[in-house]
Amino acid sequence: MGLRLPETPPFAQQTKYRFAAGTADTQEVEEMPEELNARVLLVDDEEKFLEVVSQRLKTRGLKVDTATSGEDALNTVRREDFDAIVLDLSMPGMSGLETLEKIRKDKPDVQVIILTGHGTLQAGVQAMKEGALDFMEKPVDLNKLLSRIDEARDKRILVVQKKHEEHLKEILQTKGW
Repeated sequence: MGLRLPETPPFAQQTKYRFAAGTADTQEVEEMPEELNARVLLVDDEEKFLEVVSQRLKTRGLKVDTATSGEDALNTVRREDFDAIVLDLSMPGMSGLETLEKIRKDKPDVQVIILTGHGTLQAGVQAMKEGALDFMEKPVDLNKLLSRIDEARDKRILVVQKKHEEHLKEILQTKGW
């Protein structure tokens, strides 16, 4: 009976380093918050991908809804508010870019992160022009995705806060107080 070592040494679990299984090499990764409190919509036509990523995000404390098409995403966004939308670029029917454009028209304060398995520089530039917060390639590093979702939530809070302040100013000016 031999001693079994864990894949990740215990001291590494408390640092910002990830150890590649079976090697002594390390990669520096972004620090990830223990638990995020954000509402996220995942949009991808690959149901297995949605299932796996959704479960992993939920274990970090996120509230996650999913949609398998651009049309489903638009219907969901019209009914509910999200801090971030993680949107696949290449989907049958309505593309990710078309979905992004329609979402931004309906809900300009929502933050969208584009994911793609076969992205091009041109598609990334177009997504950013349409208002995407970020453009990430699959397979996505969960820590980086969580970091972007956290950033999206914070940015959305600031945008909504600014809108409320402007609205309050308008009210105060019209009332003459």
